[in-house]
Amino acid sequence: MASNQPLVSGSATPKTQTSNVDRPKKRRVRRKTNAILDALYFCVVTMTTVGYGDLVPNSNLAKLLACAFVFTGMALIGLILAKADDYLVEKQEKLLFRALHMYKKDGEIEVLKEVELNRVKYKFYTTSILLVVFVVTGTIFLYKVEKLDLVDAFYCVCSTITTLGYGDISFSSKGGRVFAVFWILTGTICVAKFFLYVAEVNTENRQRALVKWVLSRRTRNLDLEAADLDNDGVVGAAEFVLFELKEMGKICQQDISVIMEEFEELDLDQSGTLTVSDIALAQSVETRSS
Repeated sequence: MASNQPLVSGSATPKTQTSNVDRPKKRRVRRKTNAILDALYFCVVTMTTVGYGDLVPNSNLAKLLACAFVFTGMALIGLILAKADDYLVEKQEKLLFRALHMYKKDGEIEVLKEVELNRVKYKFYTTSILLVVFVVTGTIFLYKVEKLDLVDAFYCVCSTITTLGYGDISFSSKGGRVFAVFWILTGTICVAKFFLYVAEVNTENRQRALVKWVLSRRTRNLDLEAADLDNDGVVGAAEFVLFELKEMGKICQQDISVIMEEFEELDLDQSGTLTVSDIALAQSVETRSS
């Protein structure tokens, strides 16, 4: 009877069945090219967390190996590529600075000082340029080799280097996967560095604003009392420098306390100054105690 039928049934009405049959189903085609190349491509896609899904482990052993490789591969390759990327970025920093100041007659020392002063900013500029190069290169390659239209190529590039890896579009040809092995590794690291330098530039700007405020404000009596570390009523140059550095956020009170403890350990004669004889005496005491 109709009253005994369940509310939810596994069967469907004829209309629903017809619509489900008529509706086309989209399935990802998993293409294999070369065993070694596909294995390398799978490793790169896995350890960069892109995870297209065009190649997946089938056996239980392969799945367990993939789980272990995700963590070890990410750590090892991430460290190696980070070191290589830092080296390349530092080289590009100097080239970028020279290009920006090519009409100025600055020597090597002036270049190094300028680079050191604006190191984070030049790293941000360099990484931004490299990121644009990676995006343009990947888009052109997908358009020319993988025969994608420009929108799909750009979409695949963005989803790949940000490690989203939707999987609806990926590298399927042999040449494409050879390119992907190197491009995905360097591209994902470049994006990570880019966002890291964005955060560092923001932090550095806030730090410089704080330094500017500290140096431009007027010194008050309360500031002198806080700067008087030995409480003798007089603020020396060293005490004033330490106070200003602490106000700028360069050091904290804990750092000052540790340094003062080390000074007191070396100042065995309690003279308030350090000499060569103090260092020699402190070394001899340490040698006898050991």
